[in-house]
Amino acid sequence: MSDWFETTEGTLKRVWDTLALGVADAAHPARRPTFATISPSGWPEARTVVLRGVDPTAGTITAHTDLYSDKIKSLQASPRAALHIWDADQNLQIRMQTEVTIQSGDAVSALWHKIPDHAQQSYGVTPPPGAPIKTALDYVKQPDPATFAVLTCTVVHIDAVHLGADHRRASFSRDRHWQGQWLSP
Repeated sequence: MSDWFETTEGTLKRVWDTLALGVADAAHPARRPTFATISPSGWPEARTVVLRGVDPTAGTITAHTDLYSDKIKSLQASPRAALHIWDADQNLQIRMQTEVTIQSGDAVSALWHKIPDHAQQSYGVTPPPGAPIKTALDYVKQPDPATFAVLTCTVVHIDAVHLGADHRRASFSRDRHWQGQWLSP
């Protein structure tokens, strides 16, 4: 029996399984990927998001955010994002390029009602995220479903690197129907 990293098919399956673990297990390293966008002024931006959903069949992942966060402004200017995950236990780096759609309001109201009260605290802060304040705690959290947004990231490219005894790197793209291509690491 071969290890997952010895075939491109095994590597792609491991990528999606790792993402699914990130959704299911709050302590898993895939739970909080780095999410990178380009600001409206052209600067790269990176921040951590919480992985909330994975659909390998559709090739999508989802995250939640405040509708007034800077990442929304960036995504409205350029609806693309890159995600990065490092899983030290598997020696696995996952990089993904995605096209992002933003949903809010009625489109996500049913989901809002499923979010625990303590988690709803992340959506609805006055002044809005990124606004200047006089002191570190000069803001008020008031859960507001009108500020809740869901980011659906349609994965268009995956670059997976396994840093084992022998380094292996594979590329997968939606255009190639997820057919794997080995790359020099």
